[in-house]
Amino acid sequence: MPEKSSKGLFAWAMYDWANSAYFVMIQTFVFAAYFAQSIAENETTGTALWGNMIGLAGFVIAISAPFLGSIADEGGRRKPWIAFFTTLCVIGCSMLWFAEPSSDFIWFALSMAFIATLGAELSFIFYNAMLPDLTTSLTIGKWSGWGWAMGYAGGLVCLIIGYFGFVEYGADVFGLDEGSLQNVRITFLFTGLWYALFSLPMFLKTEDVPSKNKSMSVAVKDGMRELKNGIAMLKDEPNIWKFLLARLFYNDGLATIFAMGGVYAAGTFGFDTGQIFMFGIALNVTAGLGAFGFSWLDDISGSKTTIVWSLVGLIVPVVAVLFVEAELWFWVWGLLLGIFVGPVQASSRTFMGRLAPQDKRNQMYGLFALSGKVTTFAGPVMVGWITLLMDNQRWGMSAILLLLAVGLALMLGVDEVKGTTREEVPIIQN
Repeated sequence: MPEKSSKGLFAWAMYDWANSAYFVMIQTFVFAAYFAQSIAENETTGTALWGNMIGLAGFVIAISAPFLGSIADEGGRRKPWIAFFTTLCVIGCSMLWFAEPSSDFIWFALSMAFIATLGAELSFIFYNAMLPDLTTSLTIGKWSGWGWAMGYAGGLVCLIIGYFGFVEYGADVFGLDEGSLQNVRITFLFTGLWYALFSLPMFLKTEDVPSKNKSMSVAVKDGMRELKNGIAMLKDEPNIWKFLLARLFYNDGLATIFAMGGVYAAGTFGFDTGQIFMFGIALNVTAGLGAFGFSWLDDISGSKTTIVWSLVGLIVPVVAVLFVEAELWFWVWGLLLGIFVGPVQASSRTFMGRLAPQDKRNQMYGLFALSGKVTTFAGPVMVGWITLLMDNQRWGMSAILLLLAVGLALMLGVDEVKGTTREEVPIIQN
């Protein structure tokens, strides 16, 4: 590829490095566990409240994503949207520094985490839509996988710095008060700064599509019309809607793992903050290796094949994690699960790029986000309420297994495709 294109793609992948800080530090590991253990009245209530917040955010994202994608298609450029939602997430993460370990801060903490979640998730609609215009059918799978691998590498480095730089030695080096958990809370401020800093290469080096020079009102009007047409178009695109339906389920399972994994480790296995950091570090290593290693499989064997085998690779460890009692086996199966998290996410992004008409990619990625978010509130809410009813986190987390299994079954009915444009997309029938 031309040197300029390669630099732009690497800068694009750096945004995954930046964005991953939110997911590892706020949504999955550190803040989620901190909220359940130190802010909520007890871990059972904390699990339910956290699940409900993630669910509500998922609902808002689901109903707004297709509209935003359609508007962006009509307006042309994607970077302004990414910049806005990145700023939203940076503010939300940074404000969590003020969420002290007291039940008085429950609603403040949930509100700021809600804002951060919206920013992180909605920015990815426009970020994902950039990839097919930056690469070709020969390398789209590789770059999508490398992007996810960069994300896990970024999450890994962020966790290492957060733990050793602040949690473990923050009191000695920076004079942070461990009694009010300032050594933990400062990692949330660090997350916001990380996201802001490492998103800059994408804004500076990656090419954006040209503006269509439409006013916002015209873009909104045209976008709403195109959204209606896009949804209607799905009737004539069975492979797209079958894929989106399958992803609706298996992505809900993944989202629930991310949202509730840290809370589960803290509540069922008694992980403290240090152990959660170390588990997060190890999990990001296996997830990054999986995303990097499977990136070539996507281009060689196809996105569908990669997704199917990754889902099988997720289901087995999930079953094991629900039943094991020893902390050692939780580590073993949890890290094995991480290997398959990256490939299923990266190949799903690639598959949408292969399926989407070239002039409707923002819109299709909006529907892609819809399929990933329209019911994501269901998984965390199911976990929260089942946990409350059964007074047992294992029963609550069993909802993940059902979501992954249904997604796998539906994915088997989707046809494989190659290429990234309508002209180069042969269908490989099952």
